[in-house]
Amino acid sequence: MERLGYLTRSIGFMWAASRKWTLGWLILLLIQGLLPVATVYLTRRIVDSVASTAGAGAAWDVMTPILTAGALLGGVLLLSELLGNGINWIRGVQAELLRNHISDRIHRKSVEADLAFYESAEFYNHLHRARDESGHRPVLLLENLGSALQNSVTLAAMATVILPYGPWLPAALFLSTLPAIYVVLRFSLKHHRLWHKNTPEERRSWYYDWLLTSEEPAAEMRLFNLGDHFANLYQLLRQRLFRERLKLTRNETLAQLTAGIAGLGITGGALVWMVWRVAIGTVTLGDLALFYQAFNKGQGLMRSLLQNVGHIYSNSLFLGNLFEFLALKPRVVSPAHPIPFPMMVRQGVSLENVGFRYPGCDHFALKDFNLRLPIGKITALVGSNGAGKSTLIKLICRFYDPDEGSLRLDGIDIRDFKLYELREAITVLFQEPVRYNNTASENISFGSLRTNPSRQDIESAASAAGAEAPIASLSGGYNTLLGKEFENGEELSVGEWQRIALARAFLRKAPVLLLDEPTSAMDSWAEADWLHRIRIHTRNRTCLIITHRFSTAMVADTIHVMESGKIVESGSHEDLLAMEGLYERGYRSQNIQSHKMVSV
Repeated sequence: MERLGYLTRSIGFMWAASRKWTLGWLILLLIQGLLPVATVYLTRRIVDSVASTAGAGAAWDVMTPILTAGALLGGVLLLSELLGNGINWIRGVQAELLRNHISDRIHRKSVEADLAFYESAEFYNHLHRARDESGHRPVLLLENLGSALQNSVTLAAMATVILPYGPWLPAALFLSTLPAIYVVLRFSLKHHRLWHKNTPEERRSWYYDWLLTSEEPAAEMRLFNLGDHFANLYQLLRQRLFRERLKLTRNETLAQLTAGIAGLGITGGALVWMVWRVAIGTVTLGDLALFYQAFNKGQGLMRSLLQNVGHIYSNSLFLGNLFEFLALKPRVVSPAHPIPFPMMVRQGVSLENVGFRYPGCDHFALKDFNLRLPIGKITALVGSNGAGKSTLIKLICRFYDPDEGSLRLDGIDIRDFKLYELREAITVLFQEPVRYNNTASENISFGSLRTNPSRQDIESAASAAGAEAPIASLSGGYNTLLGKEFENGEELSVGEWQRIALARAFLRKAPVLLLDEPTSAMDSWAEADWLHRIRIHTRNRTCLIITHRFSTAMVADTIHVMESGKIVESGSHEDLLAMEGLYERGYRSQNIQSHKMVSV
């Protein structure tokens, strides 16, 4: 029943993607399905006419019935050819529309999914299976359904043709194809199980392919001479997968051969019986011709129909993975009865006794964590890697919900707001911002597409982030395509990309500004210039800066030092130095290291 549900949903996808095309496709299939019956009857008419006029000469009145039947048969064959081409054309259009529709559903589900899903290997298995099969399985299912419909119509008509010659003949047709359908169903399930089992290995082969062909790992592949190593791993993995598929295909071929021989035995018996009836004079040569065509076509149709059913079953098995993926439900959602978001944030953000563990982890990334981010102030967080600093951004953006405690905005739990409205009130520079292969202007405008920013808005954001100079150096200025992924693109340095990302964050006039390592890719001159600007552009906003650089942290009104998921020191730069604790030791160590580098 579950597979039937998948089939029903697949048909629903087809209808949603191309209603008018699907309707026209069905009409043509029904007409095409009836034409073989007309071919069979016209063939009998020609054979009987030839047999009855044999030796009567070539007079016009003798040849007229034969020529008329021949002309009609030619017309039917021509119409069949035209309909076949029309069906193929419509099916091509349907296939493209269906692919686009399913890709859209996968893309939207991927964006909708919680960030926690991306922490799970099983999610990637689901995603891989959905993407791997969505390109061709729906199209195959479309073809199978069309063939099944057409074959069903033709087979029903053929059954009425051969039924008068013996009521057992339709049953013989069915029996002759049973071995074939058994093989199809059995090996469809085997193929699906093998494919499902090998999904992690298929994903790993994709990963090896990415390592060998992508820009990001290209430098290390060459420097450490890793190309041959990963190429060999890829080939070993693909060969093992190939051997498994080859063994299954060999067994399937042998089973199909056995089924075919069994079907031929039944066909031969039926033909011998009809020849005997011709010999004793109970049927004519035309009847024999009609029967041979009808039974032969009927057997082919029955086999095709049952194979269509088998392929529909097989494709439904594979499409089950697509529907399983589309059925994933996010846990971080808007409440049933949200509280209206405040027109203006007046107090800021606070974290109260927050405890949080990442999915699948036993230890807490944050435990009994308390922090206040007041409006109009800059707060900095410093600490070693793994202290939990970046986790705060994920919680404030509500990519995750805490296991304990609460996050509040103006005293209201952020889980009580609509998710969309909460995130609209937050702008972020992530530690590893995305480098969009779009124009410089578009890269910045992505920070606030909803507001349809003007060129002046974009330029103001670029100026605030110190990105105006790098953009001015591009051949087309703000209209220059960034990155080397597409033709005529121009590449930026890591620091320049970071300034573009900062501009994107600044463009959104959100009351809460979160900056994760905003100066990590900047040189000391660029950092000094940016720190001079930051005060101006964070006025009346809640600003959190996460940084390893003490020179960046010094701009903050309050600095918090994190260690093992907790705040262990707080105060201004001068206060923290006076404590002679972790902050003071880190500051001295960083200064000493900087002096050594300068002296070298």
